[in-house]
Amino acid sequence: MNMYLTILIRTFILYIVITIVFRLMGKREIGELGVVDLVVSVLIAEMAALALEKNEEPLLKYILPIMLLVIIQILFSFISLKSRKFRKLVDGEPSMIIKKGKIDEREMKKQRYNFYDLLMQLREKNIRNIKDVEYAILEPTGKLSVFEYEKDKGVTIPLILEGKIQEEKLNELNLSKEWLLTELAKKGIIDIKNISFCSYQNGELYIDFFDEKNED
Repeated sequence: MNMYLTILIRTFILYIVITIVFRLMGKREIGELGVVDLVVSVLIAEMAALALEKNEEPLLKYILPIMLLVIIQILFSFISLKSRKFRKLVDGEPSMIIKKGKIDEREMKKQRYNFYDLLMQLREKNIRNIKDVEYAILEPTGKLSVFEYEKDKGVTIPLILEGKIQEEKLNELNLSKEWLLTELAKKGIIDIKNISFCSYQNGELYIDFFDEKNED
């Protein structure tokens, strides 16, 4: 009887602890978990399972590693916000799989993403013909974002993130860094470090400044 009571109490405590843990980790859907989030979630589940299985051992022995994992996850998330290189290393970056109805086989091979995966994810989005797809972007989570051809519509391409020019995105649009700087200068913007986000869509630039300052 004591054993069952112990299991019930430990289950309740673990429920409270893990609920707090995931609240601290932030609100993200399971399908949107990054690599670090997924690893931490799996390890927390394993620790919780061991804590219930080995109920004769102190519960703190398993709670401490769980808290350490949360600290690691929060620390990595903070570093990712500050460093694009670290974010790219840990979570990767979006990859354009289809551009204007043309499949980029080289990028697919680089991401170890095959045609079966592509066709399955397109079917899930009710896409019947690849030629109807203007852009298909493979997100770091493995989710495929699809943009179909639509009149007077386009996809938002980020050209500046956190004060840094995304030269690979400019290359995708066949635009140069000099062109971007010239367009910004026309708007009276000289220092790009003040720009938190700048995107290109339908021939127009959208610009957002740090600290919610928008001078455009």
